[in-house]
Amino acid sequence: MDIEKVLKKYVPMTETAFYILLSLSKPRHGYGIVKHVEDISNSRIRLGSGTVYGTLTKMQKDGVIIVFADEDRKTVYEITEIGRRLILTEIQRVKELHHNAITFEEEFQC
Repeated sequence: MDIEKVLKKYVPMTETAFYILLSLSKPRHGYGIVKHVEDISNSRIRLGSGTVYGTLTKMQKDGVIIVFADEDRKTVYEITEIGRRLILTEIQRVKELHHNAITFEEEFQC
């Protein structure tokens, strides 16, 4: 799948997809992804295995991640170049949201 199709399909990203990709700054097992998301969200997000593996399967099909087995034959997930471009695009979008939220927040406070 080419990058334009991937961007159209994923942007704006769901919070689940965003945090899963953020967790893949290095290759991780499924449980490692779940724990990393829980850690970086201060336990606000607790991903269920069905959600994680469903999202990972979709991302693999779309070329956002690759899957391989490590030396212990555990499944490991790694971001692809398309996935890197996707997460960087989404990070820029979120930065814009954050900037505008800070800029206009006072206008909504009484």
